[in-house]
This record gives sequence, C-alpha cells and structure tokens, in this order.
Amino acid sequence: MQKHNTKRHSLSLAELTGFAAHSAALALVLVDLRLAAIPLAAFLGLCITAPFFTSFSFYLPIISRGKSGKQAVALTFDDGPDPLSTPELLRLLARHKIRATFFVTGQKAAAHPELIREMILQGHTVGNHSYSHDIFIMFKGRQALWQEIQATQDVLSSFGIRPLVFRPPVGITNPLLNRVLHKAGMYNVNFSCRAVDAGNRRVKQLSEKILKCVRPDDIVVLHDVPPKEVSLLSYWLNEVELVLAGIQAKGLAILPLGEIIGRPVMLVEEQTQVDRLKAEG
Repeated sequence: MQKHNTKRHSLSLAELTGFAAHSAALALVLVDLRLAAIPLAAFLGLCITAPFFTSFSFYLPIISRGKSGKQAVALTFDDGPDPLSTPELLRLLARHKIRATFFVTGQKAAAHPELIREMILQGHTVGNHSYSHDIFIMFKGRQALWQEIQATQDVLSSFGIRPLVFRPPVGITNPLLNRVLHKAGMYNVNFSCRAVDAGNRRVKQLSEKILKCVRPDDIVVLHDVPPKEVSLLSYWLNEVELVLAGIQAKGLAILPLGEIIGRPVMLVEEQTQVDRLKAEG
C-alpha cells in the first residue's frame, strides 16, 4: 500500500520570493504607486520562466547534481524502455559493469515488462518519468499530474519496486509538483549534463557534447529510445560507448545515482518477488 509522506514541507523559494515581492510592493506604495508594480512584475516574470530552468529549485527542491565530492558521475536514461534500443544498451552497460538509473514511462513499462525485469536483474535502478510523457503535463491541473505519476508507480509496483525519484518530461516543473511529490513520498531529480539530443532525434556528436560538459558529481542524462532514423541505432550505441570510455578517461568513475546524491532512489517493496526474478534470470 502506498504510504504518503505526512511530514510538513518547508516553504519553497517561490513562496519566500512572493512574500518578499509583496512586502516590497506595499512599502513602495508609500513612495509612489507606480513603483509598486516593479517587484510584482519581476516576481510574475520569475514565476513564468523558472519552470524551464531545469536546475532552479524555485517551486520545489530539485536535485540536478550530486554532492558526493567524489571524482564520479551518475548516468541516467530517459523515455524508455524500448524493445529496439534498450536491450542493446543493457548489454553495453553489462559489458562495462556500469549501473545506471532508467527514468521510464509507465506506458512503455507496461508494454515491455521484460525490459523492466532485465533492468532490475542487472542491478540498475528505476525512476518515474510520468505515464505518457506528455510534455504539456505541467500546464495541466494537480489531479492530472497526480494520475500521471501514480499510474507509473502502480505499473512499477508489479515488479516489487517503488521509485522514490521523479523526473518530469523535459525537466520542466510547475507550482503544483511540490505538493504532488510530497504526497507520493517522492522527490525531483533532473540533470546537470546533457547533449540536448531531443530524445535521440539529434545523436550526431552526442559523445563530444557530453564529454565537453561533464564534471565530477554530474548527473548525466541520455535517452534509451531509438534515433529518429533507425539506421543510426548502431551509431547511437557507439556514441554511448564513447561517452562511457571518455568519462573514465577523464578519471571519473560512473557510480549509481543513489551514491552520487546520497539518497535512496528506489525501494524494493517485495524482496521475494525480486529474488524470484533473479532466480528466473
């Protein structure tokens, strides 16, 4: 049964900033009514633009990089699983003995349960990336957001796991997400290093882009869906391998996400079921 987090949440930066803006406006009213609009307009502009800065903890705490202090990074993959590309990626990670975190959509997880089982068997962790990957979900109401997250949790619970991490589609947040995640007992994890590959629509020079920006304690985001042109699947896989080799050539280890951020990423709710999956594997 889903246990909700009842601990009182602290005020967000948005709430604190809003209080400061209104206080400043009230003070400026005494000087000139027109001046009162300045802090309010600035606050409104911040409210509109903040969700699109994927590492800006404005509406809620956002973990976008680690705090381990180690010469290491975490590797994450979004938007899968996919029967064409995910198996190839899993074999590649197994050869390099690397454990990653897969932020999966509930819809695809339900369609390809064998891939979720294989992720778990290989020791990877699984995160929630919404059910349908609706890029406009953050423009909808709280109920729609809750349903997207909870539907994915329900799918993944059938594998005996409960993700604690949520990554919104495209990393965009909104004012409602904080309370929804608080209710679900989850927290938001975005990223600090990406190739801006548009979900593998742009895989050219993917490795070069990642290796140019990667730093210790980064959370690297890639995607485990096929390139737009399926003929580029081998090219994409080679680019991922170049990323793995290049990171290690920089003297950086690739560690599980939980070790980089110092927090659990996924709970095993039914150990017997997970043990059964391993036995079947």
